[in-house]
Amino acid sequence: MNRYAGLMKVTTETFFRPTEIARERVKLPAAIFNRCLLLLHRSTTKNAFIPIRSMQYQAVIDCGEIIFVDNHGYAVSDGHGGRLIMLAWDLGMHGRRSSLNEPVPIEIVYYSSEGHDIHRRLMSEFPRALEVCENRLKGMYQQGRTATVLPFNN
Repeated sequence: MNRYAGLMKVTTETFFRPTEIARERVKLPAAIFNRCLLLLHRSTTKNAFIPIRSMQYQAVIDCGEIIFVDNHGYAVSDGHGGRLIMLAWDLGMHGRRSSLNEPVPIEIVYYSSEGHDIHRRLMSEFPRALEVCENRLKGMYQQGRTATVLPFNN
């Protein structure tokens, strides 16, 4: 059982994938990739939601990709409402690494004409958002915990 299971409530959000504009292969710094995997592992669901407040964006991490949505961009399609994906990091290429410090090959999938600018900004703002989320989870896990040490009598 996940140790954070009782700390979060589960909601469902809908996201729309617009028509892809372009793709680009890059290497994601290992520190970002590793933090994403850690937060996903700690999640009580198959997704981890990371608010990027400085950009008014939200990242949604799953095992195959990380999508980035504009919190203000809402759309309706076939009677369903949700946010539009602006950019995605396709993690399908990462395969095996020989070291945890090795950069991870990914594909950036652009769904917006501003995609390159969004990605450039994400490279500085997303690591900060990951750190904030990670620290918040650590704090939640530490709340209300005490330890008692007793002698063990055989």
